[in-house]
Amino acid sequence: MTQLNPLKSNQFWLLGIATGLITLHFTLVSRSNNNNLFSASLLFGCVVLGLLWMKRDKITWHSSPLSSSLAGLLIAGILFKSTNVVDDDVFLPLFPLMSGLALALLASGFKGLKQYNQEWLLLGFIAVPWRQLVYPVLNLSLLTAKFTSGFLWLLGFEVKREGVIVSLPTGSIEVYNGCAGLKLMVQLLGIALIFLVLVPTGLKQKVLLPIFAVFIGFVINGMRVALMAVLVALSEQEAFAYWHLGQGSLLFSLIAVLIFGLVCHKVAGGKYPYFL
Repeated sequence: MTQLNPLKSNQFWLLGIATGLITLHFTLVSRSNNNNLFSASLLFGCVVLGLLWMKRDKITWHSSPLSSSLAGLLIAGILFKSTNVVDDDVFLPLFPLMSGLALALLASGFKGLKQYNQEWLLLGFIAVPWRQLVYPVLNLSLLTAKFTSGFLWLLGFEVKREGVIVSLPTGSIEVYNGCAGLKLMVQLLGIALIFLVLVPTGLKQKVLLPIFAVFIGFVINGMRVALMAVLVALSEQEAFAYWHLGQGSLLFSLIAVLIFGLVCHKVAGGKYPYFL
């Protein structure tokens, strides 16, 4: 019988622990009905696993009793908290970062954490509690209403605005913060971060690309709000519901991602076909 060397044995243990933590995370997120976190975790998780696979031969495998003990405490804390999770719990977005830290400590110890700087950036982005802390504080309703009314005016509509209420002669809408496009902007910011991690770029691109991501997300969402204002004015309630909460809202997200993908393709100079 062939006996595995200690390093291979430890790697198999790490793989088993990682598989269990990943499965647990997606199970908890699916139960919370947080579709945005589920899709973000899936996308960023695949990128992180891809990065680790590419550097697998360069990883320094050297842990210590102290780092392993801390990793064990982290995993124990994750498992304990997982028994009592509410829908909007900030623990869910923190889960991947905490799990990644525990696994890195088990694999490489404290000194080896710097090997995973790219992975920390990606997992840290997921860990930001956008839904719980950022969205309620950052209110773009008024700015979105101003853009929407200006866009409709440029298209030739007779439009008036009072605060966050955009009015046409036969109907009006109120722009709530949930319709201000923050989720779409964060989605494109995440794609920008993935691009900057995977593709070598200069300082100018590192600064401008996130700005373009926010701008494209804001403009595309503003156009969607303008369309909904027109549909309300036409008393097309079914069409309004479709573009507001139905599949139509996903279509605008797809358009925004495609446009931003073209920007990334331009920045990459066509060298990376997986960015369009």
